[in-house]
Amino acid sequence: MSQKKVSIIEVGPRDGLQSEPEVLSTEAKLTFINKAIDAGIRRMEVTSFVHPKRVPQMADAEDVVRGLPKRDDFTAIGLVLNKRGFERARDVHIDEIGMAVIASETYNQRNNGTSTQGSIDAWLEMAAEARKEGMRANVMVSSAFGCPFEGEVKLQHVLDIVKKILEGEPVELGFADSIGVGVPPQVTEMIGAVREIAPDMPLRFHFHNTRNTGIANAMAAVQAGVDSLDASIAGIGGCPFAPAATGNIPTDDLLYMLDRSGVETGVALDKIIEISHWLEEQLGRSTPAMLPKAGIFPQVAEQYQEAS
Repeated sequence: MSQKKVSIIEVGPRDGLQSEPEVLSTEAKLTFINKAIDAGIRRMEVTSFVHPKRVPQMADAEDVVRGLPKRDDFTAIGLVLNKRGFERARDVHIDEIGMAVIASETYNQRNNGTSTQGSIDAWLEMAAEARKEGMRANVMVSSAFGCPFEGEVKLQHVLDIVKKILEGEPVELGFADSIGVGVPPQVTEMIGAVREIAPDMPLRFHFHNTRNTGIANAMAAVQAGVDSLDASIAGIGGCPFAPAATGNIPTDDLLYMLDRSGVETGVALDKIIEISHWLEEQLGRSTPAMLPKAGIFPQVAEQYQEAS
């Protein structure tokens, strides 16, 4: 293992809930967020400032941010896709904004309502404004491994986007496998190529387990020295604007792998599992994560302990 520590960015309250059919109350969302903080999560996507008619699950974005606990050791992130979203985030004084630039024209038009270059331009403008306001700003290249409408996304195309968005001086550079098509060798290759362009930039990866490769990709990223990994408690969510793109990596399952591999996260797996059970009660159904079903590790039966 090339590193022994990685930061977990919890995305359940945003990317998780916005893709689920149920609409949780503001109170329930804040309970979710506070439980995750209590489990050790220190950066979290808490909401997105998008049009409430397109994503009704996020219609209470301002109320959620206003209800957050005031802590020096916690950073709340809100997704913005355009100037109006940025203004809403700024006015409610969120800690950090996150912008998404999609690496394919068709998907960017459908999700962001503009061209990829249009989103890059919007990011550069918002990043400059965020710095003036004293706000943190990160950016993520979405569909970096493939597009549901255009197919393969070439690594060089992703790198060309990276060179442009770096002009906005993000606090962190992210890459999302929005439809869960990537495999570990691609992850390793991408990280190496990006490090050549931006050797000192903190890197973040967001994987989907749609084709059962998300956890493997996460381990490849850790082995390549990535700084942060996104995950969603209970494995809820995915992407509402990409066909069949469900499958956020469960925070539970990711933590199990990292804990057993000796990678420090600062997050308590047992508490995350408790939150998953709570979420199932809120949603009224089972969720994808495996650890809440299987348990952390088999307990040795008393008779076997005595025999040994």
